[in-house]
Amino acid sequence: MANVMNVLVSGSFDDLRSRDVRLLQRSALLGRVHVLLWSDGAVQKIEDKAPKFPQEERRYLLEAIRYVDRVTLCDGPIERSSLPPHEGTLPATWVVDEAGHSASKQAYCRAHGLEYCVLRKEDLVGFPEHEEMGANDTESSSRKRVIVTGCYDWFHSGHVRFFEEVSQLGDLYAVVGHDANIKLLKGEGHPMFCEQERRYMVQSVRFVKQALISTGNGWLDAEPEIVRIKPHVYAVNEDGDRPEKHEYCQAHGIEYRVLQRLPKQGLPQRQSRDLRGF
Repeated sequence: MANVMNVLVSGSFDDLRSRDVRLLQRSALLGRVHVLLWSDGAVQKIEDKAPKFPQEERRYLLEAIRYVDRVTLCDGPIERSSLPPHEGTLPATWVVDEAGHSASKQAYCRAHGLEYCVLRKEDLVGFPEHEEMGANDTESSSRKRVIVTGCYDWFHSGHVRFFEEVSQLGDLYAVVGHDANIKLLKGEGHPMFCEQERRYMVQSVRFVKQALISTGNGWLDAEPEIVRIKPHVYAVNEDGDRPEKHEYCQAHGIEYRVLQRLPKQGLPQRQSRDLRGF
């Protein structure tokens, strides 16, 4: 059997956005992605400022990304032009984007027997669907089907924790509200990110079986998707609990679950409205 390439990606991954996930997704096409995550102290030293999000929260988010095989927290000494000390095996490739490319990094790879890969800007555009999510196989699984709905605008660890909890109930289908409906429900300035980008962030989470964009309107904008998926359970958190949803589930024989909004143990409470533009 041929050796599987070990792909190394290094950085702070502070305030994880779609640009970071695209880098990880493209890196995963080359092999198993091992993220060398800078600790809070290392970020302070390299960036000359503290990270917005603590190291354990950044690690939790990265470990939830389906394209990541392994995360190692690195405390230093760390420099931009070299990789942090870590346990790893060859062959390996250090992947960077164009903005992070430097001749010194390339020289480091040559000196240490590593391949060096620079992803171009055009390699990282768009929000492609995960390859396993194209087929509608809702009837083929023996597990219960669970649906969640929401805006998922400023994506954060609270969303990931909700998906993690709900996925324990069965195969998780997440329906992201379309742009016009989010504006209708939340007002001008919403959403901050387009529906394709929000779907992309949701589907990148390993706890989600499939992410879709809603095609209905109002608080039940996911009704067409519910009809197609035929879920056994509709799960919401306390903020998303609405009488319309409860009544719909009662009328259609769907179990309605309301979960408490609790962060992962040891992590801070997060809400999108507090993080908009953070």
